[in-house]
Amino acid sequence: MNGTLLQSSGNDFCDFIHERSRAGELVVQPRMGFSAPERMRAGLEAVLATRATTVGTITVDSYTRVGDHGSAREALRTGVSLNGYPLVEHGAEVNRQLLADLAGPDFPVQLRHGSALPLQLFEAMLAAGLTASEGGPVSYCLPYSRTPVAEATRAWADSCELLARRAPAGQPVHLESFGGCMLGQLCPPGLLVALSVLECLFFVQHGIGNVSLSYAQQTNPVQDLAALRAMRRLAAEFLGTVRWHVVLYTYMGVFPRTAAGALRLLEDSVRLARASGAERLVTKTAVEAQRIPTVEENIEALELAGDVAGRPDAAAEQSVTAEEEAVHLEARTLVEATLSLHHDVGEALVRAFRQGLLDVPYCLHPDNANLARTLIDGTGRLQWQRTGRMPIAAASARTATGSPAFELLNRLSYIERRYDGELPGPARQVLNRAG
Repeated sequence: MNGTLLQSSGNDFCDFIHERSRAGELVVQPRMGFSAPERMRAGLEAVLATRATTVGTITVDSYTRVGDHGSAREALRTGVSLNGYPLVEHGAEVNRQLLADLAGPDFPVQLRHGSALPLQLFEAMLAAGLTASEGGPVSYCLPYSRTPVAEATRAWADSCELLARRAPAGQPVHLESFGGCMLGQLCPPGLLVALSVLECLFFVQHGIGNVSLSYAQQTNPVQDLAALRAMRRLAAEFLGTVRWHVVLYTYMGVFPRTAAGALRLLEDSVRLARASGAERLVTKTAVEAQRIPTVEENIEALELAGDVAGRPDAAAEQSVTAEEEAVHLEARTLVEATLSLHHDVGEALVRAFRQGLLDVPYCLHPDNANLARTLIDGTGRLQWQRTGRMPIAAASARTATGSPAFELLNRLSYIERRYDGELPGPARQVLNRAG
């Protein structure tokens, strides 16, 4: 479908997304990575051929993510299958062959990795001919590593500058902040919006002029809609003339166990993307609670998303003005408090976490204060129970009724139980009926 709808005027990720959005299409993207080049190519070819408007994904394996290239090399030597594509160990020639006559203006491919120290990965990405990736100095540090935030920000600054300096002519580098997905099922949206904006400002300061902001679907569709609209406003205010778009992620937490529940959750994420104006959606499949999905299961999810996106009710208009204003104010407060600490965004992020002005609840990284706590209220909205030293107010002083572990498990499994029908009330909240 990608190559037949319209031709891209440029050879970059953002051009493709914006042109498809102007044509009224939602771009959908799988999570996909396989260790064997022939299997990885077959997966990309299937994504290109699917009945939806798509971009491709190469997700690296866990060894490559943490820089353990020796273990990745040994797995390749012994024929052990990895949980992603070992980009560095396959080398530039194999990687270029993987993408030959496949990746291009009408089928951009993004590298997804999870690395706090991405310089070597970005060098391999450029050598392969790829210019789109994602992550960030906070969002790929705090949840995924013990790397000090100060070290991660230096590494990401060097990596961004490398990308900006060595990008091929006519192919601007694109970076997507993962900040809006960080422990998303446990974070009220103001923090996620703020982190995504701050990481994009970091990218821009280090030479990247083509970015996207992320947000993960959470526990209440109206709250999510308000958050996404607040994110778009803040991006317009802070990013100026930088080219940007918004990517929504289908729920990142514990997934429904039933196929019916999982598919309803995916459908609702498509409706949320359309109602909010998000230009891109990263999907999940019906088997997320059981195992890593196959290519075929990824294609089924992409085609379902494409079908739902094309229905008239998928982008129903909804007024969420008061809630949008509240999220906008909270996120803006966090962004401005951080930026006030230093003119360098990376140093400002380091200081904000050191002082607890940014605090990711339940995150055990040594540089995170971990004083903030959250709850899910009676409407399914994520709210602050305690805000630690952050310059924002808790919405509720409610005391937890069970043990901390029990309360946390309840929150983590909320969407699973709701969409599998174990909680009272309908599993779906339709956006154009919510208030």
